[in-house]
Amino acid sequence: MDALTSGSLGARSNEDIALDLLKFVAGVTGVGKTATGSTGFNAPTAPKPEEHVTELLALYGRCLKAVEGKGE
Repeated sequence: MDALTSGSLGARSNEDIALDLLKFVAGVTGVGKTATGSTGFNAPTAPKPEEHVTELLALYGRCLKAVEGKGE
């Protein structure tokens, strides 16, 4: 919550920035979307909703580390 402690009203928190980064990365890479098959190909088995949530939470953690400059 750096935005609250810095005293500047226009600043965004690291959590907000990480969430926007998560939305961008998930949209570009297709994380969390169901697999669709095409003609002649079998679609892989769809992951369970719990696996989607776990994947998205792990991605959010990585985004937050990147925003905070901690790297991996």
